[in-house]
Amino acid sequence: MSKVRFMLLIPILLLCWSCSSHSLLDRDSNQTLFNRIGGQPVLEKLVNNLVKNIGQDDVIFHFFADSNVTRFKDNLYIHLCSVADGPCHYGGDSMVDIHTGMNIREGDFNHLVELMITAMESSGIAYPLQNELLSRLVPLRNEIIKI
Repeated sequence: MSKVRFMLLIPILLLCWSCSSHSLLDRDSNQTLFNRIGGQPVLEKLVNNLVKNIGQDDVIFHFFADSNVTRFKDNLYIHLCSVADGPCHYGGDSMVDIHTGMNIREGDFNHLVELMITAMESSGIAYPLQNELLSRLVPLRNEIIKI
């Protein structure tokens, strides 16, 4: 299978696996992903771990070098909270506006996803919930990668 086909298949497989895993979790279907992840404390830990990972990464750090770390963390938390159906509403800049001119390549994007997976693992987020969160973020890929 070609690399391109495989890369296109990953989000679909993650979504399917994530959806099928719900029955395995035996959970209240009304509970949000935000709550199932662990709510504010776990999401804050995820954001802190991801920012730490970015700060220690030679491949990705240059994209964030001039960022206001506090503002970035706050906006990232609100964005993830909103994506996970938490009590937040993201009203910040669009992903297109934020990433225009940054020349983010597919490899850069994929590397950041790897850092996020590591951050989720460090935060104690279960694999099915990691996959569910990632599947909700997949649509942003086309708004971020412009090369």
